[in-house]
Amino acid sequence: MTSSAPAVSFEFFPPKTEKMEQSLWQAIQRLAPLAPAFVSVTYGAGGSTRERTHNTVTRIQKETGIPAAAHFTCVGATREEIDAIARTYWDAGIRHLVALRGDPPEAAGGLGGRYEPYPGGYAYAADLVAGMRTVADFEISVAAYPETHPEAPNAQFDLDNLKRKVDAGATRAITQFFFDNEKYFRFRDRCAAAGIHVPIVPGILPITNYARAVEFAGKCNATIPARMAETFEGLDDDPETRQLVAATVAAEQCQDLQAQGVEHFHFYTLNRADLTVAICRMLGIKAKAAVPAAG
Repeated sequence: MTSSAPAVSFEFFPPKTEKMEQSLWQAIQRLAPLAPAFVSVTYGAGGSTRERTHNTVTRIQKETGIPAAAHFTCVGATREEIDAIARTYWDAGIRHLVALRGDPPEAAGGLGGRYEPYPGGYAYAADLVAGMRTVADFEISVAAYPETHPEAPNAQFDLDNLKRKVDAGATRAITQFFFDNEKYFRFRDRCAAAGIHVPIVPGILPITNYARAVEFAGKCNATIPARMAETFEGLDDDPETRQLVAATVAAEQCQDLQAQGVEHFHFYTLNRADLTVAICRMLGIKAKAAVPAAG
């Protein structure tokens, strides 16, 4: 196991209300002193949070000095419109995009339907990556799926799609969260064999709510190991113990990954800091500087 502390990055989602804005900034103030390599801000289905994403990304970078990455999707806009938005990011000093196909807009009364490329838009993430390469010299991260994207017909198709994104100019792949490290190790080996040589950064989901984590896992085909289910069993009404268990489980997952050569972890924070701060501490990452309070 490497003795040096790993690099980390943190993912947030744009707040919908003033109260959520306050909670987000409190989380950022606690996490920013850990000197992440970057932070990223997500995008709603159908591009529904485009303006909030832009405002959050630019504010984080301006007020903390930490490189911020904007999630960017193919949905709901033409190529010209997406290119123009990318230029506004570049002009605002944002140099990193997370390029995604994106989810279709939510249909009335339920989840979005089948994905269809937007007329005149970028069809898929590989097309978006290639397009952003023509706009400016962005750093571009893309998504990867150790247990296969739910919509992919098979694992090889999914791997081929990742290869297309990397060949189009992606500089990093960030995985969907997973709990079974063996799935990640096997996926990393398959990526190497396929000629995918960009960093495959594991996405880590600290479990703030076990039932919700199980729900998330079901939607994205992430395996819940039996030992993990047993560890969280009976803790629904014991939040203090659940927090301690959650931090320990995630830290042990990261330590095992680090022992196998992983040098960067991307945390899905859900706009909360407590668990991620604790996990980073157990990984040897200590605060370096305070961040000024939000104005």
